[in-house]
Amino acid sequence: MKRIMLMVLRNLLFAPFWFIQVCWYGSHIDRYSEEQRFALLKKVTIHANKGGRVKIEPHGLENLPEKNGFILYPNHQGMYDVLSFLECCPRPFSVVMKKELVKVPFLKQIFRVMEAIPMDRDDLKQSMRVILQVAQEVKEGRNYLIFAEGTRSRDGNHLLPFKGGSFKSAVRAQCPIVPVAIMNSYLPFDTNSIKKVTVPVYFLPPLYYEDYKNLKTTEIAEIVREKIEKAIDKAGYN
Repeated sequence: MKRIMLMVLRNLLFAPFWFIQVCWYGSHIDRYSEEQRFALLKKVTIHANKGGRVKIEPHGLENLPEKNGFILYPNHQGMYDVLSFLECCPRPFSVVMKKELVKVPFLKQIFRVMEAIPMDRDDLKQSMRVILQVAQEVKEGRNYLIFAEGTRSRDGNHLLPFKGGSFKSAVRAQCPIVPVAIMNSYLPFDTNSIKKVTVPVYFLPPLYYEDYKNLKTTEIAEIVREKIEKAIDKAGYN
């Protein structure tokens, strides 16, 4: 909470205008392209991060597939994670989020602009509808971000098991799977500190459909998890 207040206070002249603009875009989705909406969120996020003393350090952007229609699979450390991607990812994307975040101020406005999809993990039918919707949109060229752990690890840079079900959309879409290792992203919002923090984001080489078409989703999940864990270890954050 302290970090969020710092972000607002250090952008006080512009924050009200940006908030109104984000709300307007979210309420008039059809008037703006995904690229326009993404550009707005990126601009706001860059200024918020600078004001909040958060530095995003991207690596491996060359590993992103040339064509859109891929899914990013990062580890999940905290509520800040999506904002780190909004600054450093050069391509528009949406996100599958847990339904509880629909009620979180500011985040809910951002998710609305992104046309994020809430998932109720306790409702199997609704979860299946989300899987099918994401798969169809990815086939049509949208990019998505999905947290395969399903919830924040709450253990720093250590990972929880990755859920096989998180990869069903990718398998149905037959799309590239991009593992992403994020580090220290629990520090901005999940601690009570406003010290300067650097959040490294490593985009790892993708898995293409030919690489995983004969694997079970649980096997894909384990491969992606291992790649992310090795990247965190190699960077010295584990």
